[in-house]
Amino acid sequence: MSADDGRPSGKRAERKPTPIEDISPRRAKLEYSRLAEELAEYDRRYYQEDSPAVSDADYDALRQRYEALERAFPELSSDASLTKKVGAAPAEKFAKIKHVVPMLSLGNVFADEEVHEFVARVRRFLGFADEAPLFFTAEPKIDGLSCSLRYEKGVLVYAATRGDGYEGEDITANIRTLEEIPQRLHGESWPDVLEARGEVYMRREDFFALNERQAAANKPLFANPRNSAAGSLRQLDPKVTASRPLRFFAYSWGEVSVMPSDTQYGMVQALASFGLPTNPLTKICAGAEEMLAHFRDIEARRATLGYDIDGVVYKVDDIGLQTRLGFVSRAPRWAVAHKFPAEQAKTIVRGIDINVGRTGALTPIARLEPVTVGGVVVSNATLHNEDEIARKDIRVGDTVVVQRAGDVIPQIVEVVLDKRPEGTKPYEFPHVCPACGSAAVREIDEKGVEDVVRRCTGSLVCPAQGIERLKHFASRNAMDIEGLGDKQIEAFFEEGLIRTASEIFTLAERNRASLTKLENREGYGETSVRNLFAAIDARRSVPINRFLFALGIRHVGETNAKRLARHFADFASLRDTARDAAPGSEARERIESIEGIGGVVAEALYDFFAEPHNEREIDALLTHVTLEPMPQIESASPVAGKTVVFTGALERLTRDEAKAQAERFGAKISGSVSKKTDLVVAGPGAGSKLAKAEELGVEVISEEEWFARTGQ
Repeated sequence: MSADDGRPSGKRAERKPTPIEDISPRRAKLEYSRLAEELAEYDRRYYQEDSPAVSDADYDALRQRYEALERAFPELSSDASLTKKVGAAPAEKFAKIKHVVPMLSLGNVFADEEVHEFVARVRRFLGFADEAPLFFTAEPKIDGLSCSLRYEKGVLVYAATRGDGYEGEDITANIRTLEEIPQRLHGESWPDVLEARGEVYMRREDFFALNERQAAANKPLFANPRNSAAGSLRQLDPKVTASRPLRFFAYSWGEVSVMPSDTQYGMVQALASFGLPTNPLTKICAGAEEMLAHFRDIEARRATLGYDIDGVVYKVDDIGLQTRLGFVSRAPRWAVAHKFPAEQAKTIVRGIDINVGRTGALTPIARLEPVTVGGVVVSNATLHNEDEIARKDIRVGDTVVVQRAGDVIPQIVEVVLDKRPEGTKPYEFPHVCPACGSAAVREIDEKGVEDVVRRCTGSLVCPAQGIERLKHFASRNAMDIEGLGDKQIEAFFEEGLIRTASEIFTLAERNRASLTKLENREGYGETSVRNLFAAIDARRSVPINRFLFALGIRHVGETNAKRLARHFADFASLRDTARDAAPGSEARERIESIEGIGGVVAEALYDFFAEPHNEREIDALLTHVTLEPMPQIESASPVAGKTVVFTGALERLTRDEAKAQAERFGAKISGSVSKKTDLVVAGPGAGSKLAKAEELGVEVISEEEWFARTGQ
């Protein structure tokens, strides 16, 4: 699609956040909600997947803005507020352990004056005069995975990750493989119950050796020691953890039957005497100046420590004063983390490549003259998006300042303009996908604001998106092709057997004509191949809403697919309308008039059906697939219009079958229990959702009662 088709094509000016004092309550609510979703996703990536998606600095800036909005507009705060949460929910693959004493997080400071303000704030709260003695501990902030070890009668009984602060993952078997962690505490003076808390980490030299072994075995490399430590500790097989060189520093505690000391420093010494490793750089400081001096000393020694740290933690030393100070929101008043600035270096931009992600996002990557930053050789850096390139005016040949933001993701901070070579030209961001040649566009939201990301519109044919699109097409809630799972799709795609969705339906015919038949391959046989082809044939006739969802059109999920399928008489009518839905057209107005469908979805439909590559693939699909009308809602059902939550193990239905059945009866499905929930269907093993329902007084019924109520 050309740039002169009426779409905005100029560079968008950088928009700074509206000052808090100038923002309206409505704007504040919208921004607060957007930030909540964004931060929750970043928390999930960091805590559950051990795969940070943004730098510490970018995350901290978003978090500070979120908290500033909440302070200025207290009505925005609720039980779901991120300021009341820590980390992310524990991953489903591990058993859960509830923390007797919550494992909460710390607030952050970044400048010297903020450290002075922290000390002053503590003094004001306690009513201490400036000259009254007040001591703090200062210790390195280890960049690893937080862990709690519970000892009873001196014996290790279980270990857990922090999780969401209140419930973590049971990693006992894996922790037992760490040589540094004693299975039985040393000495005899330990309390009967002791929860020692600290950080599991990996030394840099061990990290480099691990990556060398990964490379030799043709396995993926780890990004940094923190990710490798977290990934190693969260293995389902303890033998894998045992093969990884993990270490541990203890620095805190949870439940303790009898406190061995009345100071923070004394408690750390007690933990050391019990045989737990503690950090030798922990120091007592009398005030802000001594704290900052120790911070600068640790920062200067950072590169020589052998393990990664990202700051220094200050804590009030007197535990009695800690108790008086208490907590505010998710963090203690008596402690704070002083974060280091990102490490930087200068290098040269040798080129700019465009990476097409699995969702079609075009992400620019700078190819750099290799340079060492913080002990890691950096040869590429993210440029985020085309606006960021334009804002910083980054050009091929420029000398740039690079930093490992949050010591994770390399990024370009600025261009050194006085070293710019003559004749360089501003970078022109491509408007076509480099992987498939389809148009690459920037979406426009309901307010007319362009998205910062440019995306490929050829989702059905783009090889960069191919595998994920095929997985989605065949998935249970889309075409639901039994036997064509993720592994099969990956193998077929790599071998060239299935590259587009339409090729799924020609696989049997091509297999009959092939000399290398599927049934002769390892892992296959006549029965499995026959079953696969039967499953494909069973999906040659599907409801229109399933087909529409299976196409993977951006912003058209299951709900919107059903809305569109109910509105249009048939797929051809929907397709013709979407093709004509240019901004300002009658077709656009018709789509936007559908309840629940707005401008963002209308734009996505227009982009998708206006792309010739997609049109050809849809034509190919429709030669093999017959579209049926969408099943009608049974509006007379007693659960029509009600919000229903399913929890626990269902015995007669799968979870997906239960949801589909409920939607057929006109119910709305939710994944969480709230005051808006009308009904909870609870099977065996129902946990927190059942408890929440009982707390809120929401009606709870069994699976059998659900069948009785719906007349099944």
